[in-house]
Amino acid sequence: MKKLLSLIAISALLVSCGSTKQTTTAAPAKPAMTVEDFAKTITAAELKEALYIYASDEFEGRDTGEPGQKKAVEFLKKHYVDLNIPAALPNNDYFQEVPLEKTGAPEVSISINGKDFKAVDDFVSFAGSNGTLTTDEIVYVGYGIEDEKYSSYKDIDVTGKIVLFKNGEPKDKDGKYIISGTEESTGKWSNMREEFSSKSGIAKEKGAKAALYYNPDIYGMVAQRFGSGRTSIGLKSTEDKEDQMSFMLVNTALAEAIVSNISTNNESKTVKVPVNLSYKSVKEDINSENVVAYIKGSEKPEEYIVISAHLDHVGVQDGKIYNGADDDGSGSVAMLEIAEAFKKAAENGQAPKRSVVFLHVTGEEKGLLGSRYYTDMDPIFPLENTVANLNIDMIGRTDPKREGGDRNYVYLIGSDKLSTELHNISEEVNKKYTNVELDYKFNDENDPNRFYYRSDHYNFAKNNIPVIFYFNGTHDDYHQHTDTPDKIEYDLLENRTRLIFHTAWELANRAERIVVDKATDSE
Repeated sequence: MKKLLSLIAISALLVSCGSTKQTTTAAPAKPAMTVEDFAKTITAAELKEALYIYASDEFEGRDTGEPGQKKAVEFLKKHYVDLNIPAALPNNDYFQEVPLEKTGAPEVSISINGKDFKAVDDFVSFAGSNGTLTTDEIVYVGYGIEDEKYSSYKDIDVTGKIVLFKNGEPKDKDGKYIISGTEESTGKWSNMREEFSSKSGIAKEKGAKAALYYNPDIYGMVAQRFGSGRTSIGLKSTEDKEDQMSFMLVNTALAEAIVSNISTNNESKTVKVPVNLSYKSVKEDINSENVVAYIKGSEKPEEYIVISAHLDHVGVQDGKIYNGADDDGSGSVAMLEIAEAFKKAAENGQAPKRSVVFLHVTGEEKGLLGSRYYTDMDPIFPLENTVANLNIDMIGRTDPKREGGDRNYVYLIGSDKLSTELHNISEEVNKKYTNVELDYKFNDENDPNRFYYRSDHYNFAKNNIPVIFYFNGTHDDYHQHTDTPDKIEYDLLENRTRLIFHTAWELANRAERIVVDKATDSE
């Protein structure tokens, strides 16, 4: 029996070894997955793990250009490398260099009618050209407004001169604001940040050499925040700044040395008074970078969905580390999870039809610098082919002022500003998949917070690229050293991140790109 069994075994072995034709079995196709399957890879646990590192003391508050920010960009890069998501730049370079310059408090002196005024005590300087300006007159232009309904510059030439203007805007005899025609003032001429920009911009356009801005309501606050010892960071310009208009905020003593009744006098006039103004800038170059990765589209690779969040925070102040867990650590790690979900889809043979760009921008806290550099100076992907921008800035907490509402909410800003279709898609996707309460409180044109203009999406919106800004609102820890990862509500962060992923997925995979039907000129 043993012999017979051995012969059978030997025969089987010979048949097996003697066959010269190899047969192969095709690898089974990967089963199709749903967008919900990919969304489920976004988990509170992974968000928490990443954020506890990203918003740790080791990263020193991620201040722009500082060592902590360098650690942050390396952390982000490593995630994309580990996920095998390629860089957006050639040679697998994840870093878009953003040239910046740090400006210290300039050395400024001003004397009027022989009286010397002191920096911080009497004025705060924001801009200027190196050199000395001596003149025997100043042009007072009242409110400093140029509008079709009201002009402070009528029949006045301010070319090469120093101008003085005050805050606010005029009212008619009935107490209504002339420009708006209502009891509400305009943001452009009265809101502090916009008023700075609008009134100084008009003075510069009219040819003024220097502008003095009188606003007693804010002088103390501005002097404390931006006075002696301050530094600011801005994009480095290749333009010659020697002809830059000097611009400073002045206190009551200085303003009244020029126009004694400035608080009640709105009439433009030339004031004969000897003035000597000198300015010396204090600058140094610094380097920072955006981190940019992308997944190439399978059918429409030349069209792009850009998802953005700012990677920086405010650093270390008075020995305390400002970790920025919510602002904007929450958005930064949310993007990493969204990228991973898209990568899972691509690995399963379900890559998005359009390319998806993951843009981590620097310098948001310094004035939206990284996103402005991307849109205005060096867009890696053409803006005309950019379908939409989904911007994530603070989505890990709840707004304590939001009384009585479901905690599972998110504020949406800008979704309907440029594209009705984008707004409708956002609503439909949310109803189908996530059921987050979409709160449009801060989307109001008259919102005094002006959040639409205060995060990185705005640099896309001003180029008529439809945007959605996802935001949980401010809280007591906003811009405080107490914004730490232990206070993040990770279940909310998970659900909001999934909402953004679903919205991006729909935008990337629909047959036609969304239509821009509300294009406007930027402010």
